Amino acid sequence: MLFITKIIKNRLNEHMSFPDISTSELQLQLSNPHTFLIDIRPVEAYNGWKIENEARGGHIRGARSLPLRWTRYIDWIEIVRSKGILPDHTLIVYGYNSADAQQVAERFSRSGYDKIKIYKHFLSEWCSNDTLPMDNLKRYSQLVYPEWLKILIDGGTPPEFKGSDFVICHGHYRNRGAYEEGHIPGAIEVDTNTLESPETWNRRSPAELKETLERLGITTDTMVILYGRFSFPDNNDPFPGSSAGHLGSIRAAFIMMYAGVKDVRILNGGLKAWEDAGFKITTNEYKPVYRGAFGAKIPVCPELAVDMDEAREIISSDQAELVSVRSWPEYIGEVSGYNYIEKKGRIPGSVFGNCGTDAYHMENYRNLDHTTREYHEIEEIWREVGVVPEKHNAFYCGTGWRGSEAWFNAWLMGWPRVSVFDGGWFEWSNDPQNPIEKGIPDQVQKMKV
Repeated sequence: MLFITKIIKNRLNEHMSFPDISTSELQLQLSNPHTFLIDIRPVEAYNGWKIENEARGGHIRGARSLPLRWTRYIDWIEIVRSKGILPDHTLIVYGYNSADAQQVAERFSRSGYDKIKIYKHFLSEWCSNDTLPMDNLKRYSQLVYPEWLKILIDGGTPPEFKGSDFVICHGHYRNRGAYEEGHIPGAIEVDTNTLESPETWNRRSPAELKETLERLGITTDTMVILYGRFSFPDNNDPFPGSSAGHLGSIRAAFIMMYAGVKDVRILNGGLKAWEDAGFKITTNEYKPVYRGAFGAKIPVCPELAVDMDEAREIISSDQAELVSVRSWPEYIGEVSGYNYIEKKGRIPGSVFGNCGTDAYHMENYRNLDHTTREYHEIEEIWREVGVVPEKHNAFYCGTGWRGSEAWFNAWLMGWPRVSVFDGGWFEWSNDPQNPIEKGIPDQVQKMKV
């Protein structure tokens, strides 16, 4: 019995053999619809950060993002299949080194995939050749990663950082305990209530925003890095949003950018990403440092926000879309989505932006580790309903949080005209003059037939 066990262990330790593919062969495969190119590097490298000082940042055009670290997830195979990657496809795996590619290839093989090749020349041949196609998230530098932030906190100069003045904000909604429980060293707390009104849930007035930002030590020239803590919201809680700290932080980012902060960044994945990277949190409290007047007349970027009159105009325009970033039950009027919103339904003419399961989750825009979903996939979801960069797209939800995260994704992609309809369903449904629609829209019914 001991002898048999030893044989099994030896076989498990043996490396499987996968054929290599050359650069010229890979070029010929890029247009093959039955071939998937798998980028196993970290999400930030896929987006555009030069983690290994590569000549060009980003990924090989057409590649899908499946980081090596995700292979540790029990439901890894479900992630793979959700991307449409099936056992009858040919897979070409590449990363920063052959050992990592081998590891992921073996994981695929154990999951029933038998047409796997490894590309070993990404750094040596592909990145260094400007004639070979690569893509990247246009504003990738505004979506930072834990190692980048750690360099900054330790007094170093991380890539894409040109200044010296910065503020790290731990965002939350009326949940100071989330900050007290532990936060990134040096971070101050920001309650979203100081940036949006608890009466309307819209952004606060210019005067109020000026006062809040100056109190936080933020000027128009201060680089701000925001993040939050995620826990699982309970819809029976009087304030479910108090658990959606990272979502609230992206909402705060939108308002700061509307106000005129020039350099606003999000820690991709929030506090979880920081802890997953092995970095410590602290319970030490950090107070804001006053840096003087904000330095610009608020709002500097009023075009980022859409209010009621413009929302009505967008609905009737063929050059614009009002994008409902809500769950399907909210969109068809089965639930309002919030314990403080009575009316159910949707804005007639709005298109379904498909956030996730409820008012406090954005799982269709995020990976399992809460990092931002592969941007090509988000764009594909939008294109299916007519949300394209050629139009003016105004994203909305119930009160602005989910709409802000969808907006941020479009802004990161470099879409030229994107806004948040700040009033959302809350403001729309409170006006008796506004029409309300329920049920499955006709165009969706036709698509199902």
